[in-house]
Amino acid sequence: MARARVDDKNQRMVKIVTITDTSIAEAASVIKRGGLLGLPTETVYGLAANALDGRAVARIFEAKGRPAFNPLIIHVANKAAAEKLATFNAAAHAVTDALWPGPLTIILPRRADSGISELATAGLPTIALRCPAHAGARAVIEAAGVPVAAPSANASGTLSPTTAQHVAASLGDALDMILAAGACPVGLESTVLDLSGDMPVILRPGAVTPDDIARVLGITPAIDDGQHDAPKSPGQLLRHYAPKTPVRLNAKDLQAGEALLAFGPTLLGRHLPDSAKRNLSDGSDLHEAAANLFGYLHTLDAGGHSGIAVMPVPDTGLGLAINDRLKRAANS
Repeated sequence: MARARVDDKNQRMVKIVTITDTSIAEAASVIKRGGLLGLPTETVYGLAANALDGRAVARIFEAKGRPAFNPLIIHVANKAAAEKLATFNAAAHAVTDALWPGPLTIILPRRADSGISELATAGLPTIALRCPAHAGARAVIEAAGVPVAAPSANASGTLSPTTAQHVAASLGDALDMILAAGACPVGLESTVLDLSGDMPVILRPGAVTPDDIARVLGITPAIDDGQHDAPKSPGQLLRHYAPKTPVRLNAKDLQAGEALLAFGPTLLGRHLPDSAKRNLSDGSDLHEAAANLFGYLHTLDAGGHSGIAVMPVPDTGLGLAINDRLKRAANS
């Protein structure tokens, strides 16, 4: 059922439609005619457009206020579609066979005949590709019949959206339609793995961990420091995923006026009102923490606090990705 949602602050209206066979066909039509679609995935909601259509891709950059040197991830319905866009090597075959569909983006040399907009790849000779695990997203891409450029559906540099309402609040009527499927189960952007060189390198940590990749390739990938003025991958800008409220990391106490983003069992913030505190995971579960991260930051950012104090999160496994997002949110 379709319904209108309004961003009260800016009085912008956008149509939000729950996933059905009919709405999937409607969403595919938006893509095919060069429109912008809010697309649910297992990671975050994407701002989707036809990756073959330069004008449609330009609308993505316009809507997000995104630097033109920041490349986009191209989403495909299956591996066969990806092989038409990039030159696969042995490592690419191995990781996609093992880890696709899923929250993993791979970077490979772009095929000369790919047809992908130069704007979508920021003029680079490489291309970032992902096959999402979200069945609804794949159904839309397959119905559209084209590869889909889909960065996170939010204004550039702000918090990534994990619900349809986050998309509407950030971008409003810049979109033609938002396809809604509830909260994103992973809640963090995909791992970005560069396979275009001699050795695998993680350019952006995510739910697929270095250990996951090592089990497939027999080698642990290096992790890039991610501090780039002209990035090779989405999400490498030093300040990214940032709320308006200042973020203070590794907090062991609270300063006046701060809200608390906790992790694990704690007495810190016990005197704060419920509106000023969230716990990523009371039970110290990193998967639960990742799924809650952006949603809780959105909530605390809207509370009018002087800052957000973030308790330490273990820097292992999925914690690597969580801390990557938090460091970018805190950098000013």
